[in-house]
Order: sequence, then structure tokens, then C-alpha cells
Amino acid sequence: MLRIAVPNKGSLAAPAEQLLAEAGYASRRDGRELVLEDPDNDVELYFLRPRDIAVYVGSGTLDVGITGRDLLLDSRAAADEVLSLGFGPSTFRFAGPVGAAVTQDGPRGLHGRRVATSYPGLVEDHLAAAGVRADVVRLDGAVETAVRLGVADAIADVVETGRTLRAAGLEVFGEPILRSEAVMVRRRGEQAPAGLDVLVRRVEGVLVARRYVMVDYDVRREHLDAATRITPGLESPTISPLQDPAWAAVRAMVAASGVNRVMDDLYELGARAILVTSIHACRI
Repeated sequence: MLRIAVPNKGSLAAPAEQLLAEAGYASRRDGRELVLEDPDNDVELYFLRPRDIAVYVGSGTLDVGITGRDLLLDSRAAADEVLSLGFGPSTFRFAGPVGAAVTQDGPRGLHGRRVATSYPGLVEDHLAAAGVRADVVRLDGAVETAVRLGVADAIADVVETGRTLRAAGLEVFGEPILRSEAVMVRRRGEQAPAGLDVLVRRVEGVLVARRYVMVDYDVRREHLDAATRITPGLESPTISPLQDPAWAAVRAMVAASGVNRVMDDLYELGARAILVTSIHACRI
């Protein structure tokens, strides 16, 4: 039985549960459930703190899990990323007092300084790779006030709009430490557990389905070549005859991000009855 760790709180929790539900796995009805058996799919779902998931998977207690790339690297667990999942994006950066010397020379300006963060493993490894020796101060929760309170000279934290940092008199500096998102992880160096390939294939199918839509339309046969250049599909489009031999019906997968432009181009070409439908899941 495949044991899957799922975030039980925070920004990753709801999208992770939705992703697994769309992939055909059981959903819990009570948000307080910590373990959910899914005998139809031969899996057990364990709902855990996102920060702990890589540790459980890396130790072999659980087979696979969903967590953030930042949490995976910070944990230093013996777990590797299997698949990026396309939700929960975040950017991890250094920040310091506006105009202060510590912000003027990128990470090198942190040499001999104190850096407060909730991700000490991630920050220590990043600084070590840059050849910078700094005192990393671990704090739980918000770290924006650490500089004002004299606990640190700079901070390292997730930055979204930067509004909270500006309110605390801080500015980001240097290149991003990490661009993170939700990822699927498994234990490093171990043989893939039974059922993992099915899980990955199902989840990949959902992710692809989210990026594409199905476009159907009718087009005159003299415009068919031009139309299929607009909608080439993945391998090739499906073309079906209509009762009127001068027309054909076309079906193709199209990237959702550009579908309105595709519809405009098809209409200008003379295509009609242009329909767009979502794809729930697929196998490519």
C-alpha cells in the first residue's frame, strides 16, 4: 500500500487535496482526519505539517509526499524531488535595512553578520555555497521585526509583494535564494515503491489537463490546412467529415493560455461553431 503524505494546513493544503482528488484518490470529509484509507487505489493518505513531510519521507516512514521545495531543502532530509506541481509559488530572498551597507554587496555583504530566518538549513547551505560565513539565527514565524529588535542585521524570508518588508523599513537585495513551489518528493536512493508510477502518471495527467483545453470547430475544406496549422494538436488534430462535403469538423488540444487568440485566428479564417471545453484529466 502506497503511503502518501499530504499537507494538512497552510497554502499548500487545499491545492494538494484538490490535485489528488482530480487524480482519482479519496478525499477526506472531515478536515480533522489525520489518516485516510483509500482501498480502491491501494493507498493511505497521511495529513501532516508541510514542514515535517520531507522528514517522514526521507526516513522511509512514508513513501511519497507533497511539500514545498523550500521546505524540502531546508529539512536536509534524504528525499528528492520527483515532480513539480505548479502551485504554491514563492520567492525566497534576503532583505535588510533600506540603504544600509549590508544590502550593498549582495550575499557577500552578509559575511560576519547575523541573518534571521525560519529556514536555517536553506540559508546556511546557500551562504556556504557562496563562500559566505554568517551567523544564521533561527526564528519561528514572522522575521520582519528581527532587525529592528536588534536580533539580526538582515533577514531571509519568502517575499511576495514586498509590502510587509517595506512597512518594516527593509528592502530586498541580491539575487533570489530560491524560487519555490509545491513538489512531490520520495526517499533518495530507494527503489520506487509500488504504486508510485501510477500516482505520478495520474498527477501528470491532471497537470497537463490544466494547461490545455479542447477546441472543436467546423471549417471549409479549402481552409483546412491553414486551420490545422493554427491548431496542430499534440500529435495531430482529429478531422471528421460533415454531412456537407465542403466542410470538415476539427478537434485539437490547445494551450489554455492562448486559446482566445486561437479562436480569433480561426474565426478570421472562416471557421465557425468554435467550441472550447475543459479537460478533466488525460494521459499523454
